Amino acid sequence: MTHWYDGPLAAFDTETTGVDVEEDRIVSAALVVQDLAGGRPRTTRWLVNPGVPVPAEATEVHGLTEEHLHRHGRWPAPVMEEMARALAEQCAAARPLVVMNAPFDLTLLDRELRRHRASSLCRYLENVPLCVLDPRVLDKHLDRYRKGRRTLADLCAHYEVELAGAHDAAADATAALEVVRAVGRRFASRLERLSPAELHTLQAVWHAAQARGLQAWFARSGMPEESVDPSWPLRPELPAAA
Repeated sequence: MTHWYDGPLAAFDTETTGVDVEEDRIVSAALVVQDLAGGRPRTTRWLVNPGVPVPAEATEVHGLTEEHLHRHGRWPAPVMEEMARALAEQCAAARPLVVMNAPFDLTLLDRELRRHRASSLCRYLENVPLCVLDPRVLDKHLDRYRKGRRTLADLCAHYEVELAGAHDAAADATAALEVVRAVGRRFASRLERLSPAELHTLQAVWHAAQARGLQAWFARSGMPEESVDPSWPLRPELPAAA
């Protein structure tokens, strides 16, 4: 019997102009599909000309300059359509979708679809069941008392997963996929009886609890103005300003 963490998985990752999901833009993205653990992955890459300035701080992270994106990137509208359809295809194939810190990448894609396609991610997924596996949420719940940060690089080091070319969307997606497989194997006694769909539902609960814990930590640390969104895997659209 093949357990879900050794079976088909897909992983999605983006690189962006910044960390504000409401205002920043996607400059590159990748979808990595692997049918079995150890199998050869199939990778789709997108490069986007965001149509807005790319801050130097963002370029320092992912290495993509405004000039390079202007010359080689595609206009956002068709690219966002392709990304959304590609994710919907994976969901229709019942392939769990690995997304590290899912509320960031999926919300960004949703906002880009609203911005450039007058649509939303939910519209593309309305006829298929979304099933997300978020290595950050899984690890934080299953090994909650471990000290230290839980960035993708930290998780790769902890689970002995190679991360070659960090902050390249394809490299990060591949690493996140392997981390999820490693988490599944390490905590098999707690996870193997759960289906990916059941885990999707549980992660929403776990993430909300994790957000409440972080919010309480901010309050104790004298930072009550810091706000942590409990929504997972997609943040709701902000209401329009009155």
